[in-house]
Amino acid sequence: MASSLNKPELIVNGKRLDGRDFDELRPLKIEANVLKNAQGSAYLEWGNNRVLAAVYGPKEAMPRHTADSTKAVVKCRYSMAPFSGLGEHGRTGPNRRATEISKVTKEVFENVIFLNEFPGSEIDIFIEILQSDGGTRAAGITAAAVALANAGIKMRDLVYAVSAGRIGEHVVLDVDMIEDNYSDADMPMAISPKSNDVLLLQMDGGLDKDQLKQAMNMVVEAGKSISKAQRDALKAIYENR
Repeated sequence: MASSLNKPELIVNGKRLDGRDFDELRPLKIEANVLKNAQGSAYLEWGNNRVLAAVYGPKEAMPRHTADSTKAVVKCRYSMAPFSGLGEHGRTGPNRRATEISKVTKEVFENVIFLNEFPGSEIDIFIEILQSDGGTRAAGITAAAVALANAGIKMRDLVYAVSAGRIGEHVVLDVDMIEDNYSDADMPMAISPKSNDVLLLQMDGGLDKDQLKQAMNMVVEAGKSISKAQRDALKAIYENR
């Protein structure tokens, strides 16, 4: 989010700037098994976001001193291609934001992968943002979950993620880049849909108690269609053989 004297009007005639209702997702498309040399992969288009996720492993942990004899070690790298967007989002090389998103994404999947099934190994998750338009950490988690399932990694659930936010007094779902920059709150969440357990919740800005409840309800309701898109992408691998 950013404050500005020239802050744009984000809601016009009861609609957001891209014409969506407050509780409406951007168009979502997911394709699984898109990379030949990865154990699992997924390509995602979510609004104007373009995301590629790849999974390698379980494999021998390297360097060897990082191995855990009782469980697998999860490693995650989230990065944005230098052509993906403007400003910091499009810089080459790692930065604090990419490091932080890599860390929280790793923690999300550590909570759902059956790590004790793969002792002494590592599972590598790579998320590459090819084009960014807000909500890329949620898009990356959603794509990575499909890639992990495509790799045959045993998990408790197929995680999804999406953001909610606040524009003035209005709670909105699936915040895009301009809304992220100028809204009053942005709250990405990752959810385990079987139990609706929250695996990630971050917030920039503020929501009161009622707004938070409304935002979480929006996320859970939207998760039904996100989860369906994930499952359909995995089913299509076998249906198209």
